[in-house]
Amino acid sequence: MIHIKHLRSGLHIFKALSSDIRIEILELLAKHNCLNLNEIAEKLGLTNGAITMHIRKLEESGLIDITTAVGKHGLQKICYLNEDMLTVELRHEVAGHNLYEVEIKVGHYTDYRVEPTCGLATKDSIIGEFDNPSYFADPQRINAGIVWLTRGYLEYRIPKYLKQRQRIGELQFIMELGSEAPSYNNDYPSDIVFSVNSKEVGMWTSPGDFGGEKGKVAPDWWPPHLNQYGLLKMVRINENGTFLDGIRISETTIRDVELQHSSDIRFRIGVCETGQVGGLTLYGSHFGNYKQDIIARVLYDAVE
Repeated sequence: MIHIKHLRSGLHIFKALSSDIRIEILELLAKHNCLNLNEIAEKLGLTNGAITMHIRKLEESGLIDITTAVGKHGLQKICYLNEDMLTVELRHEVAGHNLYEVEIKVGHYTDYRVEPTCGLATKDSIIGEFDNPSYFADPQRINAGIVWLTRGYLEYRIPKYLKQRQRIGELQFIMELGSEAPSYNNDYPSDIVFSVNSKEVGMWTSPGDFGGEKGKVAPDWWPPHLNQYGLLKMVRINENGTFLDGIRISETTIRDVELQHSSDIRFRIGVCETGQVGGLTLYGSHFGNYKQDIIARVLYDAVE
């Protein structure tokens, strides 16, 4: 997912999307996964020269990637989508002066319950051994860049930096996550539950535990037969309900989670006890496709 936090930082993408032809190219790549320049030109009824500029702008924006391969008639450029989702934050710009953000390492959980298969790893090595829950209490866990479990949960404490007459209006949590299968399995659904201060706010079904190609920021030593990346998801809780990537997933509001002024914010990610129990993997800044850990944002207002 391409995540635009600030409108101005996304100008190059907005310009790339301002052409009907470029939109058609993206639609073709979404349908066919990858195409070479000749195939794109033929499907659009244009010459190679006519689409060259459009392809270049899409590549510069980061919306597509291009690789060179040897074909029947020499070298050819193969185009494919770089990401499968684009999110734009509008409110981040508007309410920036009433917002603070912290990044919590995936291994910096304050409470947990795990069942195998499970494990942790730093950017340099596995912590302890696979499938031994005891290592989730190891002091090295705070340096973990990837954490996985089949059943259970991980809970994180978010600091509350509010003054007496300030009130939370929205919480946002952004993380890369997926299911947990032995080795990896791209088709391995798992119902993952999100909670704040012990109040369940919503659920998302991860489609799989993704592998088969190297995670973009995964360390070189990470074995290719294991899971490689997840999906970047944003959970938002405000006065209108709980939303996942802009889609409402529950009616639970910020008031329902009962955030007292003196209390911390406890964010829990867990595997649903019933339904599709396909585990959970959390990717930090040195694993997966995104160089980040769990980003938590607190948007607040002054109380009269």
